[in-house]
Amino acid sequence: MTAPDFVRRTLEDLQAHGLYRRLVAVGSAAGPHVELGGRTVLQFASNNYLGLANDPRVRDAARRAIDRWGWGAGASRLLAGHTDAHAALEADLAAFKGAEAALVFPTGYMTNLGVLTSLVGRGDVVLADRENHASLYDAIRLSGGLLHRYRHADAGAAADLAARYAGAPGRRLLVTDTVFSMGGDLAPLAELAGLAQECGAMFVLDEAHATGVLGPTGAGLAEALGISSGVTAGVGTLSKALGGIGGFAAGSREVCDLLVNRARPFLYTTALPAAACEAARAALEIVRTEPQRRRRVLDLAARLRGRLRDEGFDIGKSETPIVPILVGEAEAAMKVAAALLGRGIFCPAIRPPTVPPGTSRLRASVTAEHTEEDIERLVAALVDARSATCPRL
Repeated sequence: MTAPDFVRRTLEDLQAHGLYRRLVAVGSAAGPHVELGGRTVLQFASNNYLGLANDPRVRDAARRAIDRWGWGAGASRLLAGHTDAHAALEADLAAFKGAEAALVFPTGYMTNLGVLTSLVGRGDVVLADRENHASLYDAIRLSGGLLHRYRHADAGAAADLAARYAGAPGRRLLVTDTVFSMGGDLAPLAELAGLAQECGAMFVLDEAHATGVLGPTGAGLAEALGISSGVTAGVGTLSKALGGIGGFAAGSREVCDLLVNRARPFLYTTALPAAACEAARAALEIVRTEPQRRRRVLDLAARLRGRLRDEGFDIGKSETPIVPILVGEAEAAMKVAAALLGRGIFCPAIRPPTVPPGTSRLRASVTAEHTEEDIERLVAALVDARSATCPRL
């Protein structure tokens, strides 16, 4: 097989601008210490915030489910892929989120596609934070809705947009991440909830990086702020703090019924394996009964943010286990990441198009399995890397 000429030219252009990406195979992607290139390195790249991906109880739940149901689901949910495990997980998720119902999808990405394309269509007005996850923007484009972006985490700018399009025909929808995946900062959720109510907009939240970490029970930022009742649909993931794979939407029974009937990423794909559902149920139980895990990861993240600020690093407005170290240009970020790897720390560089040009960064992701010594080792390595590769950082 041969590639068209534009493929080669595109790859050469990416390489020339420091934007070319390669897959990096690690021996174990979950824990704080992984095998990489034949040696053990300290990892700050995983979203396994609570350390549940390798928890024996979660693994045992998956094994028992494989013994009962096998591995693959074999069909879509509306054919033969729906099992007691799916129904039980959805009941658990609904209770966890304080919602009437929940619906599980194979991935969080597919959940966002399914939710937004079911709620809005051609000509409807969608207001979205500029730094929302890419899956939300892809979903809006697929829906045919009219996309209007407001300044990042700026409720006033969102209100101005809402007023500007108050007379436009069609439905209204306001959508935001609650924890932003590349900055670790929080959306102004209380103000946005008030705006959605005031202008009669549906309100959709992507709680992927908040699920399991924020809120009194770990249900997310909406729970923490007491605004869950005003949410049309809350999207979460099973693949970050819950340590598995899959996504879900929680909301009213009617909204979930609409998704079953209209969400193409739900209708036309093979169901999540029952074993993944049972593993997620075990993880949810740990989240419910072991709140010390989220206290631990939040404390460690606060320690890292404080130490980095003390050393003069720019970490933006992070308030979560996602801690960015802002560098600027892609090439400089790659050099810092390479210097860290040379010191035995895996903390990859994030470059355009994931972040805007000129804002390339390292994205340190803290988990409950890290130690205080791990935090200090990362800070010391960053100080050394800055001196060696990027003194102005």
